[in-house]
Amino acid sequence: MKIYHAYILYSSLKDVYYIGSTGDSLEERLRRHNTNHKGFTGSVNDWVYFHVEEYSSKEDAVRREKEIKSKKSRKYIESLKN
Repeated sequence: MKIYHAYILYSSLKDVYYIGSTGDSLEERLRRHNTNHKGFTGSVNDWVYFHVEEYSSKEDAVRREKEIKSKKSRKYIESLKN
């Protein structure tokens, strides 16, 4: 069975969090975030996983990603640290 993840990345250089979801391996997804590209995470390469949750469906992982984003709260994100 395929595993999906909702995740939060943290960049100490930017002091910012990034929230996403993926069906890829976590190692591959982090590698892609840390490459130089035009997206939000492309300008720095120090992203690390701050919080990860596992789901059995893509829909659940995306739903959780959207739920975290909807909080618009750094305090909430930091309360999730695992």
